[in-house]
Amino acid sequence: MKTKVIGKVLITLITTSGLVFSHGLYAATKEEAKSAAREALTKKSDDSDSQKALEEVFEAAENNYSLLKKGGMALNYSFSYSYFADQSIDLDIQSGRIIAADTSTSANHSFTNTFTFDYGLLNNLTASVSLPLVAKFETTEDINSYALGDISLSLRWQPWAVVPGELNKTLFATFSTKTGESPYEIKIDEELSTGSGYYSLGFGGSASKVLDPVVLFGSLSYTHNFIVEDLYQARSGRILEAVDPGDSYSLSGGFAYSLSYDVSLTASVQGSYSDSTIFDFVDTRTVRNVGTEDDPVEVVTVLDNKAELGQQFSGVMNFALGIRIDHSTIMNINTGFGLTEDSPDMVVGISMPLDISGLKDFSSSEQ
Repeated sequence: MKTKVIGKVLITLITTSGLVFSHGLYAATKEEAKSAAREALTKKSDDSDSQKALEEVFEAAENNYSLLKKGGMALNYSFSYSYFADQSIDLDIQSGRIIAADTSTSANHSFTNTFTFDYGLLNNLTASVSLPLVAKFETTEDINSYALGDISLSLRWQPWAVVPGELNKTLFATFSTKTGESPYEIKIDEELSTGSGYYSLGFGGSASKVLDPVVLFGSLSYTHNFIVEDLYQARSGRILEAVDPGDSYSLSGGFAYSLSYDVSLTASVQGSYSDSTIFDFVDTRTVRNVGTEDDPVEVVTVLDNKAELGQQFSGVMNFALGIRIDHSTIMNINTGFGLTEDSPDMVVGISMPLDISGLKDFSSSEQ
């Protein structure tokens, strides 16, 4: 039985080389056969390890494309810094005439520490929760803020079985809360926001394909942003009552390239289009000198007024360097720059998994 197996291995190798040997001319020894078999198996193992390592590198850089096995847990930490500089003119227009104009310059520095916990509900379904801690600085006005950001919940689902060498497809949904400091509730020129100020619900799909030594990936998503009402914020002498942030659409794509087993490079482009944002103001005007000097009458006129912020398009180019610290840990260092006026001028970040093996062991013992 042992001789037959060796013979099959040798015949396969010889046929692959384009040589044909008859059974009578078969003259290889057992040691040569074992050596050839080990070499063939070693090559296959290396190919599998190479593809697995490439997938690990890609998933470490792009967490949204990866899933956990049922009952699996993972905790990731990421730090990001972004800089955004802008100049704006605040105009007070009445009856088509400019009553007042205020020019302002801003330079925002944002530092965000995010902890993301993933849990495998099923082999093809993973749930995540992200907790951001934000520190923000406005250097031109000497204003700072330290607060919780918007907590988000997400689901990633692979309805189709993963086939090696084929396109890997994933569907996802994300719900973002408004736990951060709302830009529509803070005191303008005195405080900074750390959140969006509204709830949002997003859906999308992503796809990736391994072409050793490269992984190509891309995603498309739609986000519905909910209207914010019952506000009372003073802005330029008017009171903001409601905001309709409009919906947004996002598209991203790129590639991950393995330079070696320990080093990788990822490049990607992200684009986002947002509908117009509508602000609902209440404009209050006081009219005096109505009536007589002996019997003055004070009249207050309240006018509903709406303002619209035009459509916005933001684009960011990102580059990430992945470095393998040990067999199970890959640290990513990324940098990016804005491609449009609505994008941050610069983005720098770092991300890596955190060891929660103790929590995993405790969970396994409880089960």
